[in-house]
Amino acid sequence: MDLLSVSHTLLWLLVTVLAVTVFALARQIGVLNERIAPAGALTPTSGPKIGEMTEIVNVENLEGEHLQVGGDQVHNTTLILFISPTCPVCKSLVPVAESVANHDNLSLLFASDGDTRDRHQKYVVDLGLEPTNYILSQPLGIQYGVSKLPFAVLIGPGGILAAKGLVNTREHLESLLEAMHTGISTLQEYVGQQDGWQNDSQGRA
Repeated sequence: MDLLSVSHTLLWLLVTVLAVTVFALARQIGVLNERIAPAGALTPTSGPKIGEMTEIVNVENLEGEHLQVGGDQVHNTTLILFISPTCPVCKSLVPVAESVANHDNLSLLFASDGDTRDRHQKYVVDLGLEPTNYILSQPLGIQYGVSKLPFAVLIGPGGILAAKGLVNTREHLESLLEAMHTGISTLQEYVGQQDGWQNDSQGRA
């Protein structure tokens, strides 16, 4: 009986220690969640700046039709997602971009370069995309400073560059829309401003 009592006591002590440990870990996770800034799309410094008028770039889609991207003839907010058949992340992001575009009533274009036209046509079929919305153009990527994929560009009505950046997740894509709606270039800039305001308030106090 003495051994049974001791074992029960030890078990209760162990359960208590584990409960305290779990509580402490949960509290730390909550603190970290508050301190870690939300991850937005990484905006490069090359290419046109946010808020500037975009230049017209003449491009061609997979159907061989000539199109113009950018410029003041843009009437609806346009999302351009730069992708490639050799980019594994791009394939998973395509349906996300379609979902975001449908939800926010955006015109959606996919852009790529390199490889053969046959390779891109097969890629479009595999992803279930419309060939008319798939652009083959190296100058377009150069125009917006695209160096890594997947990369997204958001052009507002009137051809103003609303946002751009390297995107790997839905959160990254949606951060471009937030940047457009708030008028702040990047989500990181917004977080920086919030921290600055908080520091100012604490300084006055």
